Amino acid sequence: VQLVESGGDSVQAGGSLRLSCAASEYTYSSYCMGWFRQAPGKEREGVATTDIDGSTNYTDSVKGRFTITLSQDNAKNTLSLSMNSLKPEDTAMYYCAAKRRYSGYSCHRGAYYVWGQGTQVTVSS
Repeated sequence: VQLVESGGDSVQAGGSLRLSCAASEYTYSSYCMGWFRQAPGKEREGVATTDIDGSTNYTDSVKGRFTITLSQDNAKNTLSLSMNSLKPEDTAMYYCAAKRRYSGYSCHRGAYYVWGQGTQVTVSS
């Protein structure tokens, strides 16, 4: 599967953005999907993940401000990340990621290994 992100931009603090990730094939039941980010000089961190049971998981710093959504559209699906009340510390390259989904294993744990090219989010104060 290939992932393509879009929606990154430069905004002022307090603003909003919506990132989207299009998968090249049907992934809804076969893959776990999530959003990660990497700021300059920092390690990549998980932002949000979602599973087909509707469960979501967010890193503490974005809880209440970001919403991850996985939607189906015919034979493909789109992963979105709605970001509100953006802060300068949210500035980073944001990556869509996926991994094979296996019964009994949570999408909210373990390593992801399929990555998009990233989309830049810059928040100015």
